[in-house]
Amino acid sequence: MIITRIVGGLGNQMFQYAVGRALSIESRQPLKLDLTEMERYKVHACQLDQLNIIYDVADRREIPHSPRKSVFGKLVNSLKNKGRIPQLFEKTQSFDPNIMNWRRPAHLSGYWQSEKYFARHGDIIRQDFSLKQPCSHLRQGFLSKIRSVETPISVHVRRGDYVTNHRANTIHGTCEPSWYQKAMAMMATKAASPTFFIFSDDPKWAKANLPQYEGAVFVEPQADGKDAEDMHLMAACHSHIIANSTFSWWGAWLNPRDDKRVIAPAQWFRSAEQDSTDIVPSTWERL
Repeated sequence: MIITRIVGGLGNQMFQYAVGRALSIESRQPLKLDLTEMERYKVHACQLDQLNIIYDVADRREIPHSPRKSVFGKLVNSLKNKGRIPQLFEKTQSFDPNIMNWRRPAHLSGYWQSEKYFARHGDIIRQDFSLKQPCSHLRQGFLSKIRSVETPISVHVRRGDYVTNHRANTIHGTCEPSWYQKAMAMMATKAASPTFFIFSDDPKWAKANLPQYEGAVFVEPQADGKDAEDMHLMAACHSHIIANSTFSWWGAWLNPRDDKRVIAPAQWFRSAEQDSTDIVPSTWERL
């Protein structure tokens, strides 16, 4: 079997599922999810159940014990993990082709933020990530607006813990108003009759700092835990301006249009120690 560890927000959960799903297809093995870390993870809930994903939950007896650094700890782990499936850890943030060449049972642990892990199975992944239930009434209203205009363009402004959490801010940083001004101007000069649909976890900041385009629609965040619905509203747009965020990454990727245009930050991470080489697909623009 293939077991993939799930942890983080919805965007990260989707990357972890996608690599596990792709490897399970490639190796012809069933997929199970390791949800043990989500049981103690207090920042985000597991939201994959909003989607039409195919999986079983791994039993604790099937999950290898986490590695330990000490010599004694490694010895104890080797004994505890005897007979359990091997662990495959993400060693680098760039795409590792060795992962997709694996054909034996495995427990995957990492973030796997690259389309290259699952691009060959894009149609299946998009189907898995379709919504189980129709959007809520309020979001249906936004969806109708998106479908009613000639060229809807999603704009995602990620702030939240990227601003309030010092560690997150040091690693990720945020896209500045000047970046959004350039990205939106680029879209406006090439798109026919663009209408910007602005998604943000800080709509007050977005309204005060983003360029004022006529007809722009601010999609207010909801506190109902149905974030996948907002992601699918993004995906319903023609083109996308995404933040350095896996949430809007998926909003753009789930859009199957061949003629979509996606503008992503050239500087995905503020920290120079992080590698974003393979995060943004080659067909997307980096600004």
